[in-house]
Amino acid sequence: MWKSVNGRLIQTVDDTRAEYKTRISKSLLTELKKLADEHNTHVGYLLETGFVQILKENYINFDKKNRPKDRVEFRTTCNKEVLENLRVFAKDNKLNLNDVIEASCNLIDIEQVKDGKWRYRIES
Repeated sequence: MWKSVNGRLIQTVDDTRAEYKTRISKSLLTELKKLADEHNTHVGYLLETGFVQILKENYINFDKKNRPKDRVEFRTTCNKEVLENLRVFAKDNKLNLNDVIEASCNLIDIEQVKDGKWRYRIES
């Protein structure tokens, strides 16, 4: 992101975001990438809206026996607070974070997703 300081733009790191690594179904990831391209955004922003929705609902219905077998590693960023709350939610429901992430994909709200250029915003 950029900050305007004394009329000059200075590039800074967004301290509110945290990098994380997860394992997610390859077929689901392919669908998310396609959806992100259609809506001019990034997969991480799509996932983040799903995280917010699953935390609002405070409910998950996940069968551990139906875990996908095609999981691949995926790295992205997310709001630190949302990610920490999601980790607590996963622990409280005795699930892996990967399981909660995949379940939250059904709750993505396209209307709330950040634009792909959001990380290049200018703040005062």
